[in-house]
Amino acid sequence: MKIKNIIYSAFGMFCATATLSSCSDFLEIEPQNEIILEKFWNEKADVDAIIAGCYSNMQSDNMLIRMMIWGEFRSDNITRGQHLDKDVNIENILKENLLATNYYTTWDQFYNIINRCNTVIKYAPGVAAKDPAFSESELKADIAEVSALRDLCYFYLIRTFRNVPYSTEAFTDDDQTMDLPASSFDEILDKLIADLESVKEDAVETYPKGSSVKELYQTSRITKTAIYAMLCEMYLWKKDYQNCIKYADLVIEAKKKQYEEDNKNSTVANDDTRTNGYPLITCDYTYSTSIYGRAYSSIFGQGNSSESIFELTFMPEDNMPSNGAVSLCYGNSKNAGFMGYVSVPSFIGSDVSSKIFDVFKNKYDSRAYENIIGEQAIGKYVYKQSLIDFSTGSASPLYSNIYYEGKVKSNWIIYRLSDIMLLKAEALSQLISNNDTFSEQDQTYFEQAFSLVNAVNKRSVCQPISQLKDTLVMTQYNTKDNIVNLVMEERQRELMFEGKRWYDLVRRSMRDNNTDYLTTKVLQKFTSNTSAIQNQFRKMDAIFWPYNNDELKVNKNLQQNPAFGSGENGSYTKN
Repeated sequence: MKIKNIIYSAFGMFCATATLSSCSDFLEIEPQNEIILEKFWNEKADVDAIIAGCYSNMQSDNMLIRMMIWGEFRSDNITRGQHLDKDVNIENILKENLLATNYYTTWDQFYNIINRCNTVIKYAPGVAAKDPAFSESELKADIAEVSALRDLCYFYLIRTFRNVPYSTEAFTDDDQTMDLPASSFDEILDKLIADLESVKEDAVETYPKGSSVKELYQTSRITKTAIYAMLCEMYLWKKDYQNCIKYADLVIEAKKKQYEEDNKNSTVANDDTRTNGYPLITCDYTYSTSIYGRAYSSIFGQGNSSESIFELTFMPEDNMPSNGAVSLCYGNSKNAGFMGYVSVPSFIGSDVSSKIFDVFKNKYDSRAYENIIGEQAIGKYVYKQSLIDFSTGSASPLYSNIYYEGKVKSNWIIYRLSDIMLLKAEALSQLISNNDTFSEQDQTYFEQAFSLVNAVNKRSVCQPISQLKDTLVMTQYNTKDNIVNLVMEERQRELMFEGKRWYDLVRRSMRDNNTDYLTTKVLQKFTSNTSAIQNQFRKMDAIFWPYNNDELKVNKNLQQNPAFGSGENGSYTKN
């Protein structure tokens, strides 16, 4: 896309979402630089339009499918569905046959949003100088919001490609030099953290209430808590575990405060035995002691739950955008239950149940039934409700309100509370200094980490409180290696199919300085070509993605990932 068209296309996206009352002033066809410099940047509504366009672009199939594929499809969670022949690019990714020509190695939509954010940061102060209704606090909040969106885009890019071109300059003229060399992962990560640290206190803490749309702003737009969540994860990748814990605690405290506020007038006593005192939504329904699935229905069915921190929200109206990425990759009413569309859980096979419960460990884990439908298809995001009836002593899942093809409205969750709790647990596990013999401080770190994991696990157990027993026994994990592995296992169970697993495996590889754990996990889903894949994964370069050939052609300053040769025809697995 031409850079000079970015602002106008952002405005077009904004009009389509009808976030503001009118866009008619901007429908005339005029030279774009004139619109930007002379007519567009005059009042706060103009700034709001571009910010709304950033969110609309993040909802686009182009970007959302990359969040999904980059974060999941190379992992041990996903394998080939019956209809994968419709997309050879996805098929090659699932086979670890990565090509520099693969469509899903393109990144233009991420840089599109980055440039829109940079443009707001450049022009918004001038708008505030013109518009007396645009206050200083609103200006700072807008800059904090777009800074966080820009940093989130870069965070996706470096976790996927490692080293990428980085700029905070607004490109508004085709004559500007844009073929930047790639900056290193560590350099960009440090800049992202510094940027978020500089704007975090300017961000909106709570958006004003007053309408159903504004109610959704609390989780569908960047808030101070969302920035804390981003910092929590970024510090974990930086291996700054104390700061990771610091920001996790700020998120947890914010959610506890929200929970207390939401329930201050409740006459029903809350029993937090199931969640170890954390404000997690439990899986049980109060109207029955044998029906479970309330957490799923709240988090993934209704969306924007009390656990949510930031998610891309799809409005239910037919004329509003739909989640095409979920519809394509995970399923819809047309193909659900028929081995998925292009992807299915990697746990299917001749002995399905044992494979599933190798991951979920026990038959009472509600997530085993909610994530995987009929032991053969992905259910998360595809159904609005998944109920599990244990009245007979064994699970009888009941799935309802499946989305129609082309009308999938499930939100895409970027951060939620249990994710942050498990990031904190991971940081705590890394602070343990000894493996087998714990010091007093090590024991404290271990117990805190286990309590977080246990809370997330226990809230999903399909048993009434009166019969509830911990399915995780602390004494079975009291070495550093065991608690580290437990955290990884619980993140897989809790966040399955949410675009997290591959990044978790990459982060562990970078921390361990080897790919042993990643390779062991990923090879479990393959029955052929395993030697070639294992050999390639011995190189750390191979866990990152190749630059697309088109990027190499237009940007001569980019050097292809060494795992993929020159990039001209290279893949690292030939079948």
